[in-house]
Amino acid sequence: MKATTTKHRIYTTSFASVYPHYVAKAEKKARTKAEVDEIIRWLTGYTQKKLEAQIEKKTNFEDFFDQAPKMNAARSAITGVICGVRIEEIEEPLMREIRYLDKLVDELAKGKAMDKILRK
Repeated sequence: MKATTTKHRIYTTSFASVYPHYVAKAEKKARTKAEVDEIIRWLTGYTQKKLEAQIEKKTNFEDFFDQAPKMNAARSAITGVICGVRIEEIEEPLMREIRYLDKLVDELAKGKAMDKILRK
């Protein structure tokens, strides 16, 4: 019997549709869109121009992470719980990447210093 695998809905969701929520979450806590962008660039290796192009193209999450120029090696230092799940226990690689981003935006909204968020 063949197992059927269905993709999680977030994988096919456009990054552009979620991005404003990341920005809003940060801005609600007196942080900036520029800081959100810096976090995304740090995590994925996108330049600002390429990040904006991905948003404009309405690239889905799966392609957004697949096409990321260079995922930051230090991202494995991102630990903790997001949406009730421990990040380091997420086995699905793409879901783990998405949750890393969620966690970084969360830390920004909680007032953590950029140096700590960017694992410096």
